[in-house]
Amino acid sequence: MMRSARPLRLHFPDCNMQRKIMAELLDNDLGTAAEIADSLVDLRRINGWFGGTRTTSTLLRRVARATGVRQLSVLEVGAGGGNVPLGAQRTLAREGFTLDVILLDRLASHLPVESTASVVGDALRLPFSDDAFDVVSCSLFAHHFEPDVLRLFAHEALRVCRRAVLVNDLIRSRMHLALVYLGLPLFPSRITWHDAPASVRQAYTVDEMRELLSPLPLRGVDITTHYLYRMGVLAWK
Repeated sequence: MMRSARPLRLHFPDCNMQRKIMAELLDNDLGTAAEIADSLVDLRRINGWFGGTRTTSTLLRRVARATGVRQLSVLEVGAGGGNVPLGAQRTLAREGFTLDVILLDRLASHLPVESTASVVGDALRLPFSDDAFDVVSCSLFAHHFEPDVLRLFAHEALRVCRRAVLVNDLIRSRMHLALVYLGLPLFPSRITWHDAPASVRQAYTVDEMRELLSPLPLRGVDITTHYLYRMGVLAWK
């Protein structure tokens, strides 16, 4: 049986920053086609530069090693351009692991045009049978949901996965928010200038995420912290 990880205590002096719900422009497709495309490019850079792809790679490597397999099927929910799981696919391929990745997003305009392995669908009603994938994963997606809705998504993700649900998301903190504002000049998109701070403001803390997942029927939950205020969650089925 998989043991739950020991609770992590984050010693940030500002970790009591109140969670604030803010609608994100990219999430609601509120922009021209060019603006949406620019924002997706920014998101790819953010994940590449600031640890997003690395976090998912680390977590998927952990699943593969814990289960003793060299090949994993992965459903990425809220995938957008799919840069995080596809980046992890390339990274792990160099280590002898194979990831078979399917991208799912509720908006076709977010998915890569050239991808044949992509599906338009609802995260709360995943269009797949029970136990269809080894891992159901999401990156910078969980913070969009209120706790009760996030639990619904977790239930649905558990239905569709065979091994684990993977959550890669931000950690809410005033220091993190300050760093985001400092980094905004690196990114040209007006959508990014709005959505990046909004994402931090409505992200969860590690303790909040652990409490949120605790009622679910799980073998264990491992929550780890990663580079630049990233949270990695493995909820084991």
